[in-house]
Amino acid sequence: MSAPGPALVVMGVSGCGKSELGRGVAGHYGAAFIEADEFHPAENVDKMRRGVPLDDADRAGWLALLADKLRDAATRGEPAVMACSALKARYRDQLRAAAPGLRFVFLELSRDAAAERVANRPGHYMPPSLVDSQFAALEPPCGEPGVLTVDATAPREALVEQVVAWLDQALTEEV
Repeated sequence: MSAPGPALVVMGVSGCGKSELGRGVAGHYGAAFIEADEFHPAENVDKMRRGVPLDDADRAGWLALLADKLRDAATRGEPAVMACSALKARYRDQLRAAAPGLRFVFLELSRDAAAERVANRPGHYMPPSLVDSQFAALEPPCGEPGVLTVDATAPREALVEQVVAWLDQALTEEV
């Protein structure tokens, strides 16, 4: 592939498989993998552990930091794949502004499947009680540019292949 590699955010509600898919795609391209959950301030993590949903104010500094990470990779000309909920259009717009050409993969998942996955995920601070708040905040990226929507229940290997094929086509068209 002659194109430089992707700038991509794998997005969706908690439990949809963002990290797993993001790592797979990043590995394919030799791209940096950015796990957005690792950048939440302690106050946000504590709030979620207590079952209190984050609001826009809680997410503001976190999103600014994530935008900086994407901007830094773009400035260096390095491919980057980020796993980030990016639930609202304005959050995605903020990330797009930091990395022109940024694409998104939306892992679509039902509320019931998300609740089951979160309940069975060991060692994560996001309790199942917050799944409803994720869906309440979610503004699906339908009609937004540079978005691929995939079925989050598909096998991970198939999803990586689907995303890579989509990205390779898009990156080839840019050259």
